[in-house]
Amino acid sequence: MFELSGKVAVVTGGAGALGGAMAMGLAMAGAKVGVLSRNLTNIKRQVEAIKTAGGEALALRADVLNEKQLHAAKNKVLKEWHKIDILINAAGGNMKGATISPHETIFDLSLDDFDKVSALNLKGTILPSTILGKVMAKQKKACIINISSMAAQQAITRVVGYSASKAAIDNFTKWMAVEMAHKFGEGFRVNAIAPGFFIGEQNRKLLLNEDGSFTSRAQIIINQTPFKRFGKPEELISTALWLCSDASSFITGIVVPVDGGFSAFSGV
Repeated sequence: MFELSGKVAVVTGGAGALGGAMAMGLAMAGAKVGVLSRNLTNIKRQVEAIKTAGGEALALRADVLNEKQLHAAKNKVLKEWHKIDILINAAGGNMKGATISPHETIFDLSLDDFDKVSALNLKGTILPSTILGKVMAKQKKACIINISSMAAQQAITRVVGYSASKAAIDNFTKWMAVEMAHKFGEGFRVNAIAPGFFIGEQNRKLLLNEDGSFTSRAQIIINQTPFKRFGKPEELISTALWLCSDASSFITGIVVPVDGGFSAFSGV
């Protein structure tokens, strides 16, 4: 539906569940995709999956908080494909100390872990956006997609560090969209996707019991989601393709929920 032939994309966190699905989706739409992550084994697995499916991919081992590694990844992409048209900032995560357990209060928060989570989610989006974005800006036509969260839009218990940093992503997305349009023209667009609840390695223990049944927290989420289920990673692909393609050429600075109605439902 959305044609990206000839485009070059980089997906940070591209070896993870959500980033990997979007990387595959971009490749199947014709883009050449750089899969950027810290874990080389996972990167190679994702690159091989894309190539097996008939796409073109490049392994990029880098930490999104390491400027030197990001510059090296950028240079590798430019050497191989000579440009960068699309950046999806899917790298992110949470830490135990930045999460409040049911038996704790905000006064038990680890500020060290809070800082680390904030850096990973916010600085880990800003650094790739500036380092790779500088190349993209020269082309006058490019697209950045950041990954927000339902936790950015309303209070979700426990995940205080993650929530604060993802809320900052929403603001940065809007700010960056305005900045790039003012300074580099309408061709450079910046938007975000806010996934609803998807089960991945980072939240699996919070949502699933050992026998695969839902935890009490998971059941609350399902009750609040009109579709009455968790999302599937591949359900992010069409929104990513739309935001990367000319079909959204007059759209910048928005945050698109892909959440089965979670953000629309009052609970009543």
